[in-house]
Amino acid sequence: MASMHKGTILVIDDEPDLIELVQFNLQKDGYEVIVAKNGQAGLEIAQKHLPDMIVLDLMMPGIDGLEVCRQLRSDARTRLIPMIMLTAKSAEADRIVGLELGADDYITKPFSPRELLARVRALLRRATSTQETPTVIRQADVMIDVTRHEVTSAGKQVDLTPTEFRILQFIIARPGRVLSREQIIDAAVGSEMAVFDRTIDVHIAAIRRKLGKAGDRIETIRGFGYKWREGDEASTKG
Repeated sequence: MASMHKGTILVIDDEPDLIELVQFNLQKDGYEVIVAKNGQAGLEIAQKHLPDMIVLDLMMPGIDGLEVCRQLRSDARTRLIPMIMLTAKSAEADRIVGLELGADDYITKPFSPRELLARVRALLRRATSTQETPTVIRQADVMIDVTRHEVTSAGKQVDLTPTEFRILQFIIARPGRVLSREQIIDAAVGSEMAVFDRTIDVHIAAIRRKLGKAGDRIETIRGFGYKWREGDEASTKG
């Protein structure tokens, strides 16, 4: 039998009907739900209550979802909280910006309650499983401290979103191996999520940019996926 309280989810949205639908289905599935009806309230509640996950609408008056996402990711207390963004079907550019700012996944409206629950479960499971492998991975100039969720490149701290962190961790732990987009998606976000190749490419581009020179080691294997290129420096692992 599932335990009644699986975690606290903060829903930030200004549409009463949508809030009701999301709240009803999450509570029925055993989650505790906190509701914020605008971006400012959402930020304050997130910082005060530190929920296990945030479901965030993109289009809101005042502080919109992208700004809420950006602020939560730049605050040490809230930067690792998994985040799902709700977006309109037509807003593909906004979705990509949302992913770059640190949303872990997005759902396009209208969506089915079943889809929402599948994404929530997958993301929460993914978030807890990555915390259980306390290791330090070193490749070339890049070091990942899995326990502390820290990445350095050439000695400088690199700020990755939680999804970017999981993608890099997966690729860098398998140097020289060609990894398909499907393998990367499954490892980083869970197979239940309808994450598209395009989404992974956006994340990879952001990781490369943030790693600087070391980012060149993530090689694109055309039509298939990516690999971490081992070089001379990579053999001097500490």
